[in-house]
Amino acid sequence: MTTLKARLKDDLTTAMKARDELRSSTLRLTLTAVAKEEVAGTSARELSDDEVLKVIAKEAKKRREAAEAFDKGGRAESAARELAEGELLDAYLPKQLSDDELATIVASAVTEAKAAGAEGPRAMGAVMKIVNPKVAGLADGGRVAAAVKKQLAS
Repeated sequence: MTTLKARLKDDLTTAMKARDELRSSTLRLTLTAVAKEEVAGTSARELSDDEVLKVIAKEAKKRREAAEAFDKGGRAESAARELAEGELLDAYLPKQLSDDELATIVASAVTEAKAAGAEGPRAMGAVMKIVNPKVAGLADGGRVAAAVKKQLAS
């Protein structure tokens, strides 16, 4: 078992003993998503810590999107719970890049792509290919795309 998955299970046990309903239900759902990912595909396999991190990031993103939808629908209580679950999951993820750090990485990638001859709309794909490996897990894809578009527009 990977260390991150073991940590999730240990934290679930602790939360259950403490009767922390929010934490235990969130960790249960996350562990279920990890287990589902392990058996997806042609054969069952053990996920690496990086793959478990991706599942946690996907679950956290789902919580943020659900909170937004509940907020728009006028269900503040449900939105607050989804946000709390998202924050709980964020504790397991690496620290996200600040806007300034992301802008610096994108600016260097734009320069690199333009030096390689990428111009206009095609430059977006070229820049994303350079930026994505550098910021994997450290910035949401939507934030990265917005930063790239902003840099290319200026």
